[in-house]
Amino acid sequence: QVQLVESGGGLVQPGDSLRLSCVASGSISSINYMGWYRQAPGKQRESVAQTASSGSTTYADSVKGRFTISRDNAKNTVYLQMNSLKPEDTAVYYCYLLTHASEYWGQGTQVTVSS
Repeated sequence: QVQLVESGGGLVQPGDSLRLSCVASGSISSINYMGWYRQAPGKQRESVAQTASSGSTTYADSVKGRFTISRDNAKNTVYLQMNSLKPEDTAVYYCYLLTHASEYWGQGTQVTVSS
């Protein structure tokens, strides 16, 4: 059984920064991808950022230049550094992990950007 536990969410003001963390534990085979999705109230879940085992990264256009995804393979942890936060970044952020055969999701962490 694989578990993902996110942390680092909270309430911040526009322009502030937050760093989300996601730790994977359990019986984990080769990890292909780790990343983050988010879901705002009344909206569909959308991909935010992803990092592959090769080290390559992809970002949603809406967060490019502001968010940075990174990964510590030794700790099975993925991070999302979020800078210059905007009210439209308000959402529940979900971490995920993809192996060659399975996908796993965290429980989500709330990020609220409001003045």
